[in-house]
Amino acid sequence: MEKIFMGVRLRRLREERGLTQAALAGALELSPSYLNQIERNQRPLTVAVLLKLNAVFGVDVQLFSEEAEARLITELRELFSDEAQESVSLAEIRELATNMPAVARTLLRQAQTQRQANEREEALAVRLGLDRSEISVGKRMPFEEVRDFFYARRNHIAELDELAERLAEAWQLRPGHTVEGLENRLARAHGIRTVRSTVDNADNEFQRHFDSARRVLTLSAQLENGQAAFQLATQLAFLEAGELIDTLTTEALPTSDEARRLTRIGLANYFAGALILPYRHFLHQAERLHYDAELLGRLFGVGFETICHRLSTLQRPGASGVPFFFVRVDRAGNISKRQSATDFHFSRSGGTCPLWNIYEAFAQPGKILTQLSAMPDGRRYFWIARTVSHHYGGFGAAGKIYSVGLGCDLRHAERLVYSRGLDLKDPGGFTPIGTNCKLCPRTDCLQRAFPQVGTSLPVDENQRGFSPYTT
Repeated sequence: MEKIFMGVRLRRLREERGLTQAALAGALELSPSYLNQIERNQRPLTVAVLLKLNAVFGVDVQLFSEEAEARLITELRELFSDEAQESVSLAEIRELATNMPAVARTLLRQAQTQRQANEREEALAVRLGLDRSEISVGKRMPFEEVRDFFYARRNHIAELDELAERLAEAWQLRPGHTVEGLENRLARAHGIRTVRSTVDNADNEFQRHFDSARRVLTLSAQLENGQAAFQLATQLAFLEAGELIDTLTTEALPTSDEARRLTRIGLANYFAGALILPYRHFLHQAERLHYDAELLGRLFGVGFETICHRLSTLQRPGASGVPFFFVRVDRAGNISKRQSATDFHFSRSGGTCPLWNIYEAFAQPGKILTQLSAMPDGRRYFWIARTVSHHYGGFGAAGKIYSVGLGCDLRHAERLVYSRGLDLKDPGGFTPIGTNCKLCPRTDCLQRAFPQVGTSLPVDENQRGFSPYTT
């Protein structure tokens, strides 16, 4: 028998039986350090240990069968050769099949389900005489494609950031006073005149309108200086960085014209933020002010939301800021913006956790709230949240209000002014939150709205948790 390294499988077996490493080592008559090395794939899983597992726990040795592993590898190679847009090496496939067979089998089942759904869609399209794209429900929405593109880049588009910083320096833009400089650039380099709409046109929804025939850029009269600067910078993005934006859009592999359009807008907005908040100067001031978003907003003449969004992009290699995640929600819990410079991943399904301070912010408009949170996987985070409002009309006109959240891993919290006076080491100071109810394993949460996917409803009348029949 060849040496086999299956530490992950052994660790999963131990966890399924609720055993500590020391308990399993004792049952197998091994030293804890030796078992630890097996689980970390530093030692092979020997025949003697396999036989002991069978004798003590009745474990089928086929669980560690090389033949089963070979079948998985074959099926995975076929899957990834058909489905993957990024090449997956045989070494990576072998690692997946050897150490995480349950994950591999789940991927294969999902692929089979997707193939069956595709076949049903094609059959239905033929029956109805339609193009399959007209009835397809399995593909990602265009805005999801854009989010995935930025997430894969850790919300940092280095090419645009560096170009924007060079141009801001070349045009001698003064942070906090950029409107005049941007208007001058539009006029001198592109022959574009900037005007403001009349106040009585406030009901008009547009914030920026470019008449290419007349070479006139009209901005809403309701925009504050920081907002006007952002709109001017966005227009310049298409003029000064259009070729680069098109290249990056192509690299994003959009699957539709709508996805392509949204990707271009997202990249143009990124360039605009980088132009009015140049990387090195902004990072220096953020560090100096301990990431005080309100002070940064006053210094650079932009709003709280713009500052938070820019803070979530500061991941230049060798000169990075705190890796933040940024989110914006409305009162109904709809997430309209979410960006992450780290491994924090927002749920794609359902809502979010009601215990998150981003919802409490609506009850205290304009006030910055802080929160220490603990996720079910043990990770701990530090969050700030505050409401922002947009009101462009006069009396009686509807406005918009959102809650903006900015979070980071707990290990970075001391770098933020908002952590002052908080005990970052007190376990009792952390709010237990989850991604959302359908994915959260916390069965004793009083705020649970749905049972966790794959579990049944509680049957114990004394058990706290979700029940559709109680209030």
